[in-house]
Amino acid sequence: MNKSEKYSSKVIELFKKILPSPFTIAIILTLITLLIAQFFTKPSTITHGDYFLKLIGDWEAGLWDHSGGGLYFAFQMMLILVLGHILALTPIIDRLIQSLLKYCNSTASSAFIVSFGAIALGLINWGLGLIFGAIIARKIGEKFALENKALNYGLIAASGYVTMMIWHGGLSGSATTKSMEAGYIPEMTQQMNIVGEFPNAIPFESTIGSTMNIVLTLACLIIVPLFLYWLAKKTNLESVPKFKTPINETTSEIISNVKGAEKLDYSKILGIGLGISILMVGFYKAISYEGNSSLGFIQLNFINLIFLGLSLTLHQTIQNFTKALQNAIGDISGILIQFPFYFGILALMKSSGLIILFSESITSIANEFTLPIFTFISAGVINFFVPSGGGQWAIQGPIILETAQQIGADLPKTIMAMAYGDQLTNMLQPFWALPLLGITQLKPHQLLPYTFLLFIVGVIIFSVGLMLF
Repeated sequence: MNKSEKYSSKVIELFKKILPSPFTIAIILTLITLLIAQFFTKPSTITHGDYFLKLIGDWEAGLWDHSGGGLYFAFQMMLILVLGHILALTPIIDRLIQSLLKYCNSTASSAFIVSFGAIALGLINWGLGLIFGAIIARKIGEKFALENKALNYGLIAASGYVTMMIWHGGLSGSATTKSMEAGYIPEMTQQMNIVGEFPNAIPFESTIGSTMNIVLTLACLIIVPLFLYWLAKKTNLESVPKFKTPINETTSEIISNVKGAEKLDYSKILGIGLGISILMVGFYKAISYEGNSSLGFIQLNFINLIFLGLSLTLHQTIQNFTKALQNAIGDISGILIQFPFYFGILALMKSSGLIILFSESITSIANEFTLPIFTFISAGVINFFVPSGGGQWAIQGPIILETAQQIGADLPKTIMAMAYGDQLTNMLQPFWALPLLGITQLKPHQLLPYTFLLFIVGVIIFSVGLMLF
């Protein structure tokens, strides 16, 4: 075992000792937030006991946040993930994975292919990229186990998770798509009592389609796979344990003895017809859009609509679609139960003013040139406590809008800086890794030593980009 192999083994053992399960992390973060809010934000006019009870009440209300759109947003996120998973199980994606497996003959080649594919698809939809990365990583594990070949399976899984480091720069980014909605920014500033002149919307061309974002996205698409290829050459290999059962796949079923109304479930005419009809509705919404941005129709609900239509069309029958749905639902159960806890943390940070206190302490020392960098840093820290791009934007967004206006900073660039910071620390926060961990049957400590290194690479790429543009 060479020096790099010994180092990677020690790091994995360290993460194994100090890292609890993602659900336990959510509970610990809740307690930390509660304690910080209790001792750093308590007004002098209230006792510690009364303030503690108030914070507990705010936390409980935040669990089921509906007035602020929390549950609505959570359902949007669940649909993006589920529909992305369903689409990843379609025969056409399966054929793509099978064709790629032919070139996955070593840990290095596998890491390059998995990361490149996950990033490319993640730019279209983060749920699709995440599940594609998880499924192809699992299939590579099965292939090497069947061939009795050694593999760094944790590194391959980390390669599939890298989509969560770039997703905000793609078509399904929360802050960017919300900012493109006509009237959303004026409504947000009005609700937060922020006075000033703000744009009705931030056009696609200024955020996702900006030169800065295109260059940084291409940099990630090239540098990250090459880095993982190099890293795979330096790390130790292990035999992959044989999986009890292969990963679930959805294939077309032909049932000859189906009778009555059940035939509709197996009807390709109904399945494909419904899917195409939904796609036509989406096409009509796109061509009839009259917002400020030429691509402003690309919002969360539009993305879910298109993915629903594509999934039904490519699965061909309702039966195939629902079978894939059953597989997809099981792999998001961990995220589903944790969403309320992070909404509770968000409520604590919002009601106590903690998130404003933290953000303003960062942005107060910024000027028009350094604001994006400070926003990038603060967004990365906040993402530990609120691992939701949309939830974080709802709270940090008004601070960014007000500060950028006051000091004359570039608003679209500052929004992208928040997006970059939010997505980057996903490499350290295992919340969104839960579906991937479920599919690959790995533990967080097997993944995070490599995602930590990806975090370092991302810090260099995005910080340099924010300073150059």
